[in-house]
Amino acid sequence: MSLNRPVTALAAAVAALAALTGVATVTTSGAEPGAGSPADAERRPVQRSTLVCPQPAPSDLAETTFTAFSPGVPGSGAAESGEEDGEGRAGLLPAVSTLDNGGSEKRSEDAKPLLALTQPGRPATHTADSIDIPALSGTATGALAPGWTVQQTTLVAVGGGRGLLGLQCSVPDTRFWFPGVSTAEERHDYIHLTNPDEASATVDLKLYGPEGAIESESGSGINVPAHSTVPVLLSALTPEPVESATLHVAVRSGRVGAQLQAVDEKLGSDWLTPAAESPGQVVIPGLPGDATEVRLSAFTPGDSDVTFRVGLAGPSGSFTPAGQETLHVKSGMTTSVDLRELTRGEPASLVLTPEEGDGKAPVVAAARVVRGGADGSGEQDGGGNGGDGEGAGGEREVAFIPSTGPVEWRATAAGNERKGSTLYLTAPRDGAKVKVTASAGSEGGTPAERTVTLKPGSTTAVDDLSPQDGEGRFALTVEPLSGGPVYVSRMLEREEDGIPMFTVQALSDDGGTVTVPPAAQDLAVLNR
Repeated sequence: MSLNRPVTALAAAVAALAALTGVATVTTSGAEPGAGSPADAERRPVQRSTLVCPQPAPSDLAETTFTAFSPGVPGSGAAESGEEDGEGRAGLLPAVSTLDNGGSEKRSEDAKPLLALTQPGRPATHTADSIDIPALSGTATGALAPGWTVQQTTLVAVGGGRGLLGLQCSVPDTRFWFPGVSTAEERHDYIHLTNPDEASATVDLKLYGPEGAIESESGSGINVPAHSTVPVLLSALTPEPVESATLHVAVRSGRVGAQLQAVDEKLGSDWLTPAAESPGQVVIPGLPGDATEVRLSAFTPGDSDVTFRVGLAGPSGSFTPAGQETLHVKSGMTTSVDLRELTRGEPASLVLTPEEGDGKAPVVAAARVVRGGADGSGEQDGGGNGGDGEGAGGEREVAFIPSTGPVEWRATAAGNERKGSTLYLTAPRDGAKVKVTASAGSEGGTPAERTVTLKPGSTTAVDDLSPQDGEGRFALTVEPLSGGPVYVSRMLEREEDGIPMFTVQALSDDGGTVTVPPAAQDLAVLNR
């Protein structure tokens, strides 16, 4: 009896499932070219996308704005036409209430979305006092699913947790790395674990300091009930304060969204999102030109040490920062270094290139970036937004930028405004060309686009692209056209009482498409 027909049918079913759920590449072992090989695979738009947003800073002095956007199906023209999509839907619902002690609560079946998106190509926004907003989760389907992006931006004007806090709501997963966390006395870092699914999840938390793994029983077997969110204070996981560490979040069962809120009593607060695990060159894009302090943290979970050549990709090309030519990262230990007077008035990106022989070790990294006078005076190296404002830490403000992967197909940043939005495009090795599109505004306008040519080893800042006659917040979409790998981040900034508040989001592919095999391919499915 021939097995060819059922195998073919099953492969076709897996291909359809991949397009539906966002499962990525299906590969063939030992297939001949032209007979269902990976080269014959094609990319198709996803039909369903799930996102998780953590609970904003629970302060009655904070205001949070959500901006949802979908660029639409690649090549369909849906985003450009602005036509409503009758078959797709996207919305964010409360992920129930914040749970500190294992309680649970059933989410209402007829709950109305806090934020609903009805058409591709035009953002939708919602603003509310942060104290009224729980953690959120939601799903986009149909033509709204490809590239569905939600930006969460919170302004806390005063107090110890003051700052402009921003993040992109994330896809739930089972493994996350957070280099650059801290349990120092002036830091209050909370990891937010949000479960969007019907079954409970079990999560293990592990910290790695400068001396290696930090043993803690309280981080093991954390239960996250269905449709719930659990915040965990990291200082509860360490017997003594640790200035700089790396957090590993591993999900035993189920899946969660994981985002970390870092509150520094001297520098303000922001979100730290997971770092991409890179088996080679590590890129942290988008250091603002007026940064007065940069603290780099790196970690390798592999079995061997890694030595990197440290480089900066600026507007004119790459150079090595004086006094910090190399960085040695020991296996299983967090390595941190302070890089002062790094950018000298021009935007740049950190590029860590492994020495010969160290190119395959997995590495995660993040940078803590400070703007404002290093002594609290408001004076800055290389220009900036110093002033005479009051608040914790004087006129300084902090943001965190994790390492990220290159944009292969498309990346999207929502929540931009005409003033105070800057896109950073980095080509660490070869030159490249990208297309940048500013969507219509949430209150109208016409999209605008620009082709940007990137020099090899450079970072280009784009801060003057916005929709024509557009009002409200808009999205920026980046699509590589040719050349080498491109890394992208976006900075939002606002001055409040003399404090240069800002937040930076490192961008990766927006998950709009997945690779699926032809029907003749056999089955080896890899999760995206």
